[in-house]
Amino acid sequence: MPDETLPETNATPAAEGLTAENTPDPFVVLQTLQRENGELKDRLLRTLAEMENLRRRTDKEVADAKLYGVSSFARDMLSFADNLRRTVENIPDELRKSADPAVKTLISGIEVTERDFLSRLARHGAKKMEPLGGKFDPNLHEALYEVPDESVPNGTVVKVIEDGYTIGERMLRPAKVAISRGGAKSAG
Repeated sequence: MPDETLPETNATPAAEGLTAENTPDPFVVLQTLQRENGELKDRLLRTLAEMENLRRRTDKEVADAKLYGVSSFARDMLSFADNLRRTVENIPDELRKSADPAVKTLISGIEVTERDFLSRLARHGAKKMEPLGGKFDPNLHEALYEVPDESVPNGTVVKVIEDGYTIGERMLRPAKVAISRGGAKSAG
């Protein structure tokens, strides 16, 4: 009965490390086992490396899902924040000064609601950008129009029409801005 540790082939006994008496040559068997051991170690190390890479990818995907999972909801809620801001901005100063205490309380309540809402967005990773006075960046801003202004470098954000927001390192909504035209070229 042949030894089960040796692979069966149609090769001659000398090619398989067998002596003339059909007994395995211990050196050939040892070399075969060492080679198989090396191949198995290599497969094990590759599998462990693949598993580690999979774990890292999964950890990153879970972290991204936690951070960016709220993006769609936050983007929808930005119009609510804009409407609160517009409400406060459209109250004339005369009305603020001459209003009775109930109206002043209402205005104050709207302002507090806006601040609270923006702080809650920030707690979930949404941050308001502050582009005013900075250089126009098409990755962060959407230019709506140009304003002739010689006092600032060309391409400077001179007015913010609609605030922009980021969440983590991703753009949630670009800032809609007006940029200067006609001044000195900006350094950059």
